[in-house]
Amino acid sequence: MNPFDSMKSKLWSAVAIVFMAILARDDARAGDWDRMKPIVPQRYVCHRTSVPIVIDGKLSDDSWQTAPWTHDFQDIEGEAKPRPTFRTRAKMLWDQNYFYVAAEIEEPHVWGTITQRDAVIFQDNDFEVFIDPNGDNHEYYEFEMNSLNTVWDLFLRKPYKDGGPAMNNWDIEGLRSVVHIQGTLNNSRDRDQGWTLEIAFPWKALRQFAHRAASPKEGDQWRVGFSRVEWDIEIVDGKYQKVPHHPEHNWIWSPQGIIDMHRPERWGYVQFTSGKPGTVEFKPDAGVAAREALMAIYHAQREFQKRTGKWTATLSELGLKEDALTDLAATPAIKLTKDGFVATAIVKARQGTRETWHVRQDSRLWRN
Repeated sequence: MNPFDSMKSKLWSAVAIVFMAILARDDARAGDWDRMKPIVPQRYVCHRTSVPIVIDGKLSDDSWQTAPWTHDFQDIEGEAKPRPTFRTRAKMLWDQNYFYVAAEIEEPHVWGTITQRDAVIFQDNDFEVFIDPNGDNHEYYEFEMNSLNTVWDLFLRKPYKDGGPAMNNWDIEGLRSVVHIQGTLNNSRDRDQGWTLEIAFPWKALRQFAHRAASPKEGDQWRVGFSRVEWDIEIVDGKYQKVPHHPEHNWIWSPQGIIDMHRPERWGYVQFTSGKPGTVEFKPDAGVAAREALMAIYHAQREFQKRTGKWTATLSELGLKEDALTDLAATPAIKLTKDGFVATAIVKARQGTRETWHVRQDSRLWRN
């Protein structure tokens, strides 16, 4: 069994507790659980470029030619939903100064209207990047851009569902981004190929809340999410208009299982290396079983608290089955605190070692 298959096996075992819990709940309470299907996050080995990238939106640099593409984007809810109408894929590179992201966006009619920075960019078709450097579900960056290269950058202390407001006045100092349109912008009389883009995120800016080395060390893994928002449009009197009452499409790299990009635990893994493309394998997350078990406890606690007005220190009250936790070194423990709870799980890691993981009521997830 290759490492990725092994990781999938562990993930399925760990999240089996979710589905056992669903059986004991009514449809209204099970709704959010049912959408959180066991999904293995995508993974990507990000190689170091020896030559700085020319940010012109064209992806013509030699380094981009050898960098692998991500898998084509899927619907945000996963494979059970229809495949996206248009193709989207991305590439990543890094050097001592920048984390580089490039994307190719197939689009027969390229349009954009928003020109003010930090406006709500996803009201246009857009491309979005989410970055959680240490994978704790908190203190992460969000970046959005449209085909006009209008950007919206913000910082979130924690996800919206956990009460974290966005710091909309936070800017990525030194950010560089460019769009290259393969066709004509806002011209309904022709058919376009789409648009490509390049973004250079300065490590200096990302370092502010990273709580780890930035630029990264060899083998470091960050959690990264990519999303594309696509609106259905029609042409009226020669102009593009959104089709009334049609919600936006959300096409992303690593499916969330639910229409909510602010679930950092579902974002992809990006592993940084100085090795040449094709010479470094992705190293599976040894803590995946603990992370999934703890997030299952977190979601169960939220449902329990909504129903009863309190938290619990026992798995049985949450409807979770201990015998499903076969990949953990011990049964998870829950301790009540003045703010809520802290759940702890221990997982067998590499070379006979163990890792101890924790999650609390606001979804912050960390390892000792």
